[in-house]
Amino acid sequence: MEIPSVIGAGLAVIGAGIGIGMIGGRAMEAIARQPEAYGKIQTAMLIAAALIEGIGFAAIFAG
Repeated sequence: MEIPSVIGAGLAVIGAGIGIGMIGGRAMEAIARQPEAYGKIQTAMLIAAALIEGIGFAAIFAG
């Protein structure tokens, strides 16, 4: 691997981590505001986190 691709893969991992962390934090805020919507919020959170993680993996392997 060349240095630029390693840096790009690292940035992709950092970006995916930040995105998943933001989703988790915002989901906790939403659950605190509307506890009765827990199931819907959790489902949406998991789907969004999986999509972000998939994009992160694609960026790593494309580089």
